[in-house]
Amino acid sequence: MDAAQQESTARARELQRSWYGEPLGALFRRLIDDLGLNQARLAAVLGLSAPMLSQLMSGQRAKIGNPAVVQRVQALQDLAGQVADGSVSAGEATDRMEEVRKSQGGSVLNATSQTTHSAGAPTVRRVVREIQSLLRSVAAAGDIIDAADSLAATQPELAEFLRVYGAGRTAEAVAHYEAHQS
Repeated sequence: MDAAQQESTARARELQRSWYGEPLGALFRRLIDDLGLNQARLAAVLGLSAPMLSQLMSGQRAKIGNPAVVQRVQALQDLAGQVADGSVSAGEATDRMEEVRKSQGGSVLNATSQTTHSAGAPTVRRVVREIQSLLRSVAAAGDIIDAADSLAATQPELAEFLRVYGAGRTAEAVAHYEAHQS
């Protein structure tokens, strides 16, 4: 990739961060991991071609042009959170993904995620999932547990943090986060 292409990709990812909260490559990889999909299945659920999904993930293309696709991305983010906290089973998630695939989308401004959870929960969940994602991007869960074990005697709070956010379930991490807010 030459310098101009690198600059274009960096600019596209920065635009994605401003429009979607993060680069689409990171968002889509998390959905793939959280929902047990591959890229082709994610593309099908979203209503995108596989090449278009690839271009969005790599930063060759910055924007999702179809508002219905943006709605489906939001619906899958909500679903991934529900799977992570155990409120939706894998089987139910498969059925819901099919509903998402068939949906035509609605107003991009609808706030279904705000009404399906208690006030503030989506924001807390997003913060927790970002912490989890960051920790898990630098080490595997087993390595994080080993690090926590080595810190437990002298730094028990830090060890607990590593265990909860680095290897625990999202619901446990949300509870920990909420318990430690002043």
